[in-house]
Amino acid sequence: MHITKIITTLVCVTFIQACVAQVGSNSSVVNPNLAKKDELTALPGVTPAIGDALSDSDKATLRAKLFLPINLNTVSDAELSLVPGINRKMKHEFEEYRPYTFITQFQREIGKYVDDKEVARFEQYVFVPMDLNSASSEAFGSIPGMSRRMVREFNEYRPYTSMDQFRREIGKYVDDNEVARLERYVFIK
Repeated sequence: MHITKIITTLVCVTFIQACVAQVGSNSSVVNPNLAKKDELTALPGVTPAIGDALSDSDKATLRAKLFLPINLNTVSDAELSLVPGINRKMKHEFEEYRPYTFITQFQREIGKYVDDKEVARFEQYVFVPMDLNSASSEAFGSIPGMSRRMVREFNEYRPYTSMDQFRREIGKYVDDNEVARLERYVFIK
């Protein structure tokens, strides 16, 4: 099997897993950034041959294309190290400007050290959580996989008084896994 086909197969299989990876503590979902060979080969469709074919270089390439965005305000140093192409100096710069309130703040601050293209590349791997009661519809729309209908539902139930209320109201429209996935991008002040 050609290595490109192996990686494509692994990306597809892991992507399906990553969609669920935003649920709860991720105790039963493989994190594509941390997975060892035995964890990868335990995934449906990932054969030992595919696991054997993935070199460290292949894993780095895969991680650059398959990444669960990390919360800029709570990310650990170890998690930040997983961002492809980040070095010690840039990790320091990411951490120095915490807490971030908007992604534009991240763009402005990190843009002091790297060009716009590199800022945009880094931006693919991170997010800034948003307040359910003050975020704009445009901000809600930036949540991966967010539909216009869900943006309307997020807005309809304002003001939110608790995350339980958010879970209950949004749970009328999507299943618990999707509520948990959406929840990681929001908070209530």
